[in-house]
Amino acid sequence: MTAPPASLAPADSAATKKAIGGVARGGVAGILGAGVAGLAGLAVTWLVAHRLGPEHAGAFFAATAAFVLTSTLAKLGTQTGLVYWPARLRAQGHGFLLGACLRSAFAPVVCAAVAVGIALYVSAPELASLTAGDAPPAIHAELVRQLRLLAAFVPLAVLSDTLLAATRGYRLIRPTVLLDKLVRPGLQTVGVAAVAVSGVAGPSLFALAWALPYVPTALLAGYALHRAHTRTMADIVPTRVKRSHRASMRRAFWRFTGPRSIASVAQLALQRVDVLLVAALAGLGAAGLYAVAGRFVVLGQFANQGITQAVQPRLAEALAVKDRLAANTLYQTATGWLILLTWPLYLLVMTYAPAYLGIFGPAFRDGASIVVVLAAAMLVATGCGMVDTVLSMAGRTTWNLGNVLVALGLTIALDLALIPRMGALGAAIGLAAAVVANNVLPLAQVGFGLKLHPFGAGWLSAAAVTVVSFGVAPRAVGYVLGGGPGATMTALGVAGATYLAGVRLLRRPLALDALKALRRKR
Repeated sequence: MTAPPASLAPADSAATKKAIGGVARGGVAGILGAGVAGLAGLAVTWLVAHRLGPEHAGAFFAATAAFVLTSTLAKLGTQTGLVYWPARLRAQGHGFLLGACLRSAFAPVVCAAVAVGIALYVSAPELASLTAGDAPPAIHAELVRQLRLLAAFVPLAVLSDTLLAATRGYRLIRPTVLLDKLVRPGLQTVGVAAVAVSGVAGPSLFALAWALPYVPTALLAGYALHRAHTRTMADIVPTRVKRSHRASMRRAFWRFTGPRSIASVAQLALQRVDVLLVAALAGLGAAGLYAVAGRFVVLGQFANQGITQAVQPRLAEALAVKDRLAANTLYQTATGWLILLTWPLYLLVMTYAPAYLGIFGPAFRDGASIVVVLAAAMLVATGCGMVDTVLSMAGRTTWNLGNVLVALGLTIALDLALIPRMGALGAAIGLAAAVVANNVLPLAQVGFGLKLHPFGAGWLSAAAVTVVSFGVAPRAVGYVLGGGPGATMTALGVAGATYLAGVRLLRRPLALDALKALRRKR
């Protein structure tokens, strides 16, 4: 990559500092919520794995993977558009078109959600045969029941996520944190736990307990968007919106969102299709092992979402008015924070993979190599920062689509070649290769095409602190003290102390002074 121009040094303007402070407020809330959601997801995985065992757990994970994949298909990529366009319209003084923008998105999404839910219900037997063809008839029938049960909740899941995305376009992160990161995961955990301890419940009730929380979150998300839109329009001079304005808004919205619609499905397929392929090619037991071994990846992605959702609208506004300096500062600052939050997790699971897997039961301890492969790929991915978001907020959704399709083709090709010979480890290798490709390609495009990059003092500081604290220190302590619980606890204590000292020492290049905005806000 070419060297960045000197003008892209971190900005010192009051407006940029204020934007970073706003990102800090939203980011902290998003990260805390992401932590709760991640822990809730781990709790659900633990409960299902312990209560059902590898094969029945594999059926549950295959059903929920199909549910999430079809729900993402029905969203038509509007989540990105509903952040990009409201932020852009407000930044350019065209707020009177916000209503037309929302209608352009929601009418097609509602129709698509109903259609996809019906399609999932009708095709459940064929999908179960594809993913669990060699399973016993009882498990096959159970998978069909779970797929059909979840199909009824597809429209609610789609509406919930789409409504919350629109609130983020109004710079509101609180509804997403409360509903998507706290309420829904919390209710899912409580529901699945209740089913697990009942002792007489059938496996399908786990799917029902997992899906029911989409009902209140969809209703509350609709209320949150109504309030946000009403308050915003109260500050905008009333302007008559002509039919030509609405048609122009509709065309512009879908020119941007069309490529993103396909890319969002392909992006989720990168995360979910491997579970289905493992189930089809290696059995539901291997699929259960793979889903459990890779659960930490989802935990890291929650942290990524927490920061990304806070940055998105401000990044869109900066790029809309061609403020490349502010955009690059936001990108670099957010990347440093992302490394600081996620690399400790990935480095620790690489070091203590058997202990991590032992949490879910002895049947899952064989997945240590899967954990190491996926964690290494995620270190590369988070080191590139929210590069997909930068491309999308710059309007380059076609570039984003091309990158995701390349990555998806790579993972499917490697999965088909490696899973029959290596089982779940083959799927991990395929996903790791796709994750690296899906971040390195857009990194080059952002650098050469937009002259933006994530590498700065914050990146170097965050990488140094995390690698020394959670990569070097635990291994050094283990080399001196050997194995055992005592040595592990000592190593974790040394790692934590080193990390806190490093963060304090390097707080200025890490831009952690922006957290003072939290105290001012309170």
